[in-house]
Amino acid sequence: MNKLLKAVMVTAGVLASATAMAADYPTKNIRLVVPFGAGGGTDAVGRTLANSAKDVLGQNIAVMNRTGGAGAVGMSFGAQQRADGYTLTVVTREIASLPQMGLMRHTADDFKLIRMVNLDPAVVLVAADSPYNSINDLIEEAKKEPGKVKFASTAAPNFYLMALEKDQDIKLNAIPYNGASEAIPAVLGNHTDVTMVTPGEAIAQLRSGQLKALGVMSDERISFIKDVPTLKEQGVDVVTGTWRGIGAPKDTPDHIIEKLGAAFDEAMASEEFKSFMATGAMTIHNLNAEEFTKFVYEDTQALGTLIN
Repeated sequence: MNKLLKAVMVTAGVLASATAMAADYPTKNIRLVVPFGAGGGTDAVGRTLANSAKDVLGQNIAVMNRTGGAGAVGMSFGAQQRADGYTLTVVTREIASLPQMGLMRHTADDFKLIRMVNLDPAVVLVAADSPYNSINDLIEEAKKEPGKVKFASTAAPNFYLMALEKDQDIKLNAIPYNGASEAIPAVLGNHTDVTMVTPGEAIAQLRSGQLKALGVMSDERISFIKDVPTLKEQGVDVVTGTWRGIGAPKDTPDHIIEKLGAAFDEAMASEEFKSFMATGAMTIHNLNAEEFTKFVYEDTQALGTLIN
């Protein structure tokens, strides 16, 4: 057998093997690493998506909560697993922020991003009886007396607040709280003047009229609170929020990424997933692998201007 023919046969064999692997995958259960605790928003999105995707893939997707370091522990763990398509990770905005803060060694480059799933803008909230009726009322007060307006911060640093402060050259008095579950009562009890959280974290208080929304930090209004104007409509060009998606270790074969992407597309279009997201006032934002990768790069750059 001449060398050329032998090389052709070897190449054909490799291609046939890859095709067979693509057709066979997955042949066993898949593990989905969630870098936050059970019961939280990221966990709920991950579990519901996994449940919707398992019938498409024909294999169970088991959720593993691996917490710590504001998501760093779980995402770092996921990035280091075998690149065979059997360990996936819910990646969140922290993959863009923590490495720039020196709090995480792994970056988005350590993943092949499969699909973006969810994008929720921040909403600026005050108590129903607050004297502030628009974002410009609040900004005017902050400019008049820097540090007077008390902000219930759900994280440190708070990138929602930092983006507004930088854009408007203002300074609020940030008071730390342990997430939205503490920040919202602080505003309702008039211990603080304002907070910024995602719509789903405050939808009950918004619908009951306990909270008043001064604006949404998005390009367009969102359906869950469509009567609330964007900040951009009010002349304040600040767009920010939080997001979630699915990634696999960076050396995962492309044919596996493509098959998973198609499965997650179908899962996100399912009535089960759409109903869950609508109930929680969370926005489905499906970006394919290329679009998601570009988005994360741009968001990393935007966060860098606030961090550095």
